[in-house]
Amino acid sequence: MNHLIKKILGGIELKSKKLKVLSLLVGVMLICSLIAGCGEQQASQSSENEQQKAEEPIKIGVIVKALNSDFWKTVEAGAKAAGKDLGVEVEVLGPSAETAVSEQINMIEDQITKGVSALAVAPSQPASAIPVFDQAKAAGIPVVLIDTDAPWDDKVSFVGTGNYNGGKQAGEFIAEKLGKGGKVVILRGAVGDPTHDERSNGAIEVLREKGLEILDIQPANSERGLGMTVMENILQVHPDVQAVFATNDEMALGALRALQAANKKIIVVGFDGSPDALKSIENGELTATVAQNSFNIGYQGVVAAVKAAKGEPVDKRIDTGTKIISKDNVKEEMEKLQEILGQ
Repeated sequence: MNHLIKKILGGIELKSKKLKVLSLLVGVMLICSLIAGCGEQQASQSSENEQQKAEEPIKIGVIVKALNSDFWKTVEAGAKAAGKDLGVEVEVLGPSAETAVSEQINMIEDQITKGVSALAVAPSQPASAIPVFDQAKAAGIPVVLIDTDAPWDDKVSFVGTGNYNGGKQAGEFIAEKLGKGGKVVILRGAVGDPTHDERSNGAIEVLREKGLEILDIQPANSERGLGMTVMENILQVHPDVQAVFATNDEMALGALRALQAANKKIIVVGFDGSPDALKSIENGELTATVAQNSFNIGYQGVVAAVKAAKGEPVDKRIDTGTKIISKDNVKEEMEKLQEILGQ
């Protein structure tokens, strides 16, 4: 009897153990099913998020030094043309003047706050702009520098003119016209702006090599009115000046006004290739300008920014080129510019 009871109890215990194992297996399978379901849900959500992000329109913020000159208006035209060709949103902004550094920085910060896909910036004062570029990096917004470079390692690319070589072209043009011993003054953009440093330094190198005398170098902050005032003051001290090199066309045209008022006909060379400068050259007033491809600076700047926003590779430096425009080739250049600006 005892043996029979033990056998029955043993059977019950075995069945109980089997039931426990079976319950455990069912539980494990249920947990695995739940985990797999969560994983699939997370993968699905992640895929949806990526798809949603990919479908969001690309927005490029372009901030230039100012929008008060033909040069920057042409850069703006190039940027907007690239936006149209690439099917992306492009907003072009610029402060009231090239010296309005704080205003420009505020504009960059505003674009970061808006969460643009990428930035294309021509910094007026590169050193002052680096902290705000760091803010863009922290927000995951790539930055392309256009027209003016900056010593910032995290830039995607620099798109712009070889300014030093452009300055050398101006120096060579003046040296060829005047010869050794010629007397030259230089009007330059705001002190501390590396673009104008490079342009003036390139001209200085060639003029000194060729044996010309540099009478004076004065800042006129890239403004036509100030260029006129500064030139008037220079004429009081150096009435024997034979040529002027201005590191942008606005200053060159201002200097030209001062010279015309003083009844002086001398060589005046600007830099940019702006519509007003080309008209002046055609009319036999301004002698020449070092033409940048300002349209291409805006266009290629946006192209690089869009590539960066998509995570595509971008060349670290994109040179948009320069050439001397004088009476010999001004008509052809004017036709090109009128087509660009839709005039």
